[in-house]
Order: sequence, then C-alpha cells, then structure tokens
Amino acid sequence: METLHITNSHFKSDAPINRLIMLLVVLITLFLVSIAPGWKQAMLSVVLMAIIVGFAIIMIKKSQVAFTLTASHFQQHLFKGGWVVRWKNIDTIGICTYQQEGWHQPLPWIGIRLKHYSPYLNAICPRIATEVLLSQRALLYLGAKQNHCETKFEDMVLDPAPYISKEGIHYDGLQAMLANRMKYQRKFYGYDVFISASDLDREAEEFVGLARRYLAAAEPDT
Repeated sequence: METLHITNSHFKSDAPINRLIMLLVVLITLFLVSIAPGWKQAMLSVVLMAIIVGFAIIMIKKSQVAFTLTASHFQQHLFKGGWVVRWKNIDTIGICTYQQEGWHQPLPWIGIRLKHYSPYLNAICPRIATEVLLSQRALLYLGAKQNHCETKFEDMVLDPAPYISKEGIHYDGLQAMLANRMKYQRKFYGYDVFISASDLDREAEEFVGLARRYLAAAEPDT
C-alpha cells in the first residue's frame, strides 16, 4: 500500500477563498497606511495587521489534525505532537456506538482496538496523553452511564493506579492513567484508542473503510 497523508485542514494559499482573504488583508493594510496621519502610525498599522494575520495562522495550525497511513503503520499528527501504532498491533477498527432504546446508535468517534498497549504507551508524547485524558472525558462519561458502571466517574477519569502490561512492563503516572482509561473504554465500547470524526476530511464510514484496507494488506503479526 502506498503512503497516504490526509488532513482536516483545507487551508491552502492557492485556494480561491484564501486568495480572496489574503487580498482583503493587503487592501485593508494599504487603506490603514493611507489614512494614517504619519509614518509612525502607518508602521503601527502594518505591525498590527501582521499580528492579526500571524495569530490567525497559528489558530489554523492548532486546529489542524493530520494522519499518515503507510504499509506498516498508522499515525496521527497534532499541533502538540502525536501517536503511532503499527498495523500488526491493531485488532479491529470501527465506529463507536451506544445503546438507545435497544438500538445501537453511532457516535462521532472511530475506535481502534489494540493487541498490546505497550507500543502505544511508549510512543505517545506526554502532552498528547494529557490531551486525550482531558478531551475524551465526555466519551468516558457516556460509556460509564450507559453501562451503569459501579465505579464513580471521578475515580475513573484520572485513575492513577499502576498498570502492568501483558509483557510485564510497569507503568505509573501519566502512562498509567492513559492505560487505565483505555481499559475502561474497552469495557464500554470495545476499543482503546479513539479518533474524533470532526478531525477527518471525509465521512467516518469512508475513513474506517480506508483504514481497514490498509489493515488487511499489512503483514500479519508473527
């Protein structure tokens, strides 16, 4: 399978709408310079517009989420870092669901069930681990609620209990919290790692189909 890069960001300098935005920025800057009473005020106007444009670019970068699919691995790229898993360590990929009135309803999340936690825990950077723990609290709460979990939610959300992997590797601190969160989510949804549908450039079903094709073509775990 060929290497594929996809992103949820549609910001391209040559896109018509973005060319129009940049043209408006230039025109506004020229207007501010023309009405400024002196060269100092003109320079201040230019600096101000540069700050506004720079802030807008930073915000776009922060909201950008990208994915890389290769013959050997699947990787998510975020502004603060990312994570990577090898296809041979993935068991299943699918869309998360919850039960409502006896029917399974889809959630705007894609789930990945791993065979082993250690490679993922070792590869994820602390900042992304923290973001996962904080940003997916609502998903954890929904799972606990629909499964009538006896454990209190506040005890699950940042469970600091040490975690020992199948390979006998001992984890504590942030890695242990993430591993424990993955255990709870697997109990609730059957998956360990989650991708928000809002981070995709296509429908969730289409992305799952694409990922499954890469998974099927990957070399088996030996």
